[in-house]
Amino acid sequence: EQLHQRGHDMVVLASEASVHIKEGAFYTLKRYPVPFRREDVEEAFIKLGHGVFENEPLLQRVVKTYKKVKEDSALIFSACSHLLHNKELMASLVESRFDAVLADPFLPCGPIVALYLGLPAVFFLNALPCGLDFQGTQCPNPPSYVPRALSLNSDHMTFLPRVKNMLIFLSESFLCNVVYSPYGALASEVLQKDVTVQDLMSSASVWILRSDFVK
Repeated sequence: EQLHQRGHDMVVLASEASVHIKEGAFYTLKRYPVPFRREDVEEAFIKLGHGVFENEPLLQRVVKTYKKVKEDSALIFSACSHLLHNKELMASLVESRFDAVLADPFLPCGPIVALYLGLPAVFFLNALPCGLDFQGTQCPNPPSYVPRALSLNSDHMTFLPRVKNMLIFLSESFLCNVVYSPYGALASEVLQKDVTVQDLMSSASVWILRSDFVK
């Protein structure tokens, strides 16, 4: 609303299966087709929510989480791929001559769009998994000293908490490779040059963190 009041024209991109993004008075909404339905996305969210409350053995839970993450990430990656391969829509974005791209890099489709359009990217986010925000900003994040998310470790760890921290770090890296590695290949194809996920995370001109640091 503030940007609109200051005379800026905004375009919001959303797939036809988007659950929460609707038409708005302060922006133009452009939708693009995807090979799945809104009901599929809603079902994926519901299953994800139910899974949080399931009480299963650790190994079974890890396997189930891996399968769920792989399934859901493939769905969302498909949406990104269909956006970037929509020649008509991408051409209209180029012709519009925008000033910047505002994106949540949790899924790095927005950064790819920004690089394709040759525009500065503004990232707004709560957090990124697997320390991708640290990689993108090149900030130190050694697992021997920095507690991993949900580990309940303090910043003063003895040997066993550090082992736990390292195990979480390794499991995060494995899961994140499943989710994020396809975006590097997709970006390389679209931009016609070698691009890594870290390159995408490093492409922002401004990071806006929507986190509450008060404990």
